[in-house]
Amino acid sequence: MNNKQDLPWDNPRFRNWIALVRAEKAVVNALTKALQPLDLKLAQLDMLMNLYRHPGMSQHDLARKLLVGRSNITMLLPQLEHRGVVRRESDIKDKRIMRLSLTTEGEALLMQALKIYSTLIERVMAQSSHTECDRMGEQMRRIEEMLKEG
Repeated sequence: MNNKQDLPWDNPRFRNWIALVRAEKAVVNALTKALQPLDLKLAQLDMLMNLYRHPGMSQHDLARKLLVGRSNITMLLPQLEHRGVVRRESDIKDKRIMRLSLTTEGEALLMQALKIYSTLIERVMAQSSHTECDRMGEQMRRIEEMLKEG
C-alpha cells in the first residue's frame, strides 16, 4: 500500500464498514450512558439477558455464549452476586459445575434495563424501513457466520 491508489478510503466496502463500526460505537456509548442510573455495565447486562433466557446456565457456557474468557465471568459474577441479582449454585450431579440464575431482584433490574435498551433500539432502528432493518440483520448474521468459519 505504498501508492495512494492502493489506500482503502474510497473503496465503498471499506467506507461502509467504517460507518458500521462508528455506528456500533455510538450505540454502545449511548447505551452505556443510559444504563448509568441503574449502575449497570454492558457486560453485566449481557450476562443478565443470557441468564434470563437460559436459567441454570453454567459459568463455562455463559462465557462461551458471551464470547469471553471464563476469567471475565469470574470477575463480574461477584459484583452481581453482591448486588443480589445473580445466584450461583452447585450442580446437583457435578459439584464442580456452578449453575447461574437471576434472583427476583435480578429480573426486576433486567426489566428496567431492557426498557432502556428497547427504547434506544427503537430510536436507532426507526432510521430504517422494516425491509432495510431485516436486510441489515441478515447481512450481520452472514458476516458473523463467515467469521466463525474462519
